[in-house]
Amino acid sequence: MGAPIPVRVESADQAASQLDRRGRRLRDLRISVIDRCNFRCPYCMPEDQYPRDHEFLGKAERLRFEEIERLARVFAGLGVHKLRLTGGEPLLRRELPVLVRTLARIPGIDDVALTTNGSLLAAHVDALREAGLGRITISLDTLDPGTFRAMSGGRGDVADVLAAIVAAERAGFAPLKINCVVMRGTNDGQVLDLLEHFRGSGHIVRLIEYMDVGTCNDWRRDLVVPSAELRARIAARWPLHELDPNYGGEVAQRWAFADGAGEIGFISSVSEPFCGDCSRARLSADGRLYTCLFAGTGCDLRTPLRTGADDATLAGLVGAVWNARDDRYSEARSEATLARRDRVEMYSIGG
Repeated sequence: MGAPIPVRVESADQAASQLDRRGRRLRDLRISVIDRCNFRCPYCMPEDQYPRDHEFLGKAERLRFEEIERLARVFAGLGVHKLRLTGGEPLLRRELPVLVRTLARIPGIDDVALTTNGSLLAAHVDALREAGLGRITISLDTLDPGTFRAMSGGRGDVADVLAAIVAAERAGFAPLKINCVVMRGTNDGQVLDLLEHFRGSGHIVRLIEYMDVGTCNDWRRDLVVPSAELRARIAARWPLHELDPNYGGEVAQRWAFADGAGEIGFISSVSEPFCGDCSRARLSADGRLYTCLFAGTGCDLRTPLRTGADDATLAGLVGAVWNARDDRYSEARSEATLARRDRVEMYSIGG
């Protein structure tokens, strides 16, 4: 392994080199540690497209923990300070706390977070906390057991996820973010029940518009419930007021219950795109760098990593990809882009 490159940018030239073609800085890296999942959610990995005998990546094809750590150090040297571990379902990757521990110790990394479906979390939450994990986001699309079972492809039990939330609270992960993908006619009528359950808990429910990620989820615009419509439904029961963003480039629009019972978020990629200040890059489990959730192709970092490239070479490769970045898929969404069949699947790069 080459010596880690400097963690902080020290010159105007270096700072400029971190800008893409639309002036957006590289600040966040989402790392998919595995492409497998134990659920088959219809908006990500529907059962009819990914049956039980689907061939996922083999062990040798996935990045090893030491390779993930090395690339994370390279990204930190280019200005990344937040890491999020995703999948598939990241807790299917054995010994995940070992990786968390190494990533949390990288100079310049201020935050290591995890996105999980929660089904396996309770057994690992204490080890993850001890290893240095800072935050957890849990996917929970409904509280209704039957709807939850259907939306997990017949594989999930809502009771397991609720138990994981309790375990995460006890381990000191609070507040949690609870992600809910809203699909018209499937779970949109159950959103108020979900919000009522978490009102006053301190946890933040984030309502996500159903997106056309990948090519297999049979996305239709009429199944999208725009955030403005959801806000109106919610406000009719509990008045809301808007909050300022926590930081530039924040994905969710923040709103609060007027009675002080907590905060909710709206992620509106379809109806209110936020491409303009997107600072996120994505690393797939097989070591490909993607610059957009809706990208068609990624840059292979695994091959140079395994064939002797030093850290400066890897940094130059990543920097060149980011400099050339011009992605604005959600802003440019059209019939032509919807017809394109080369979008990477969500399970490969996380949400």
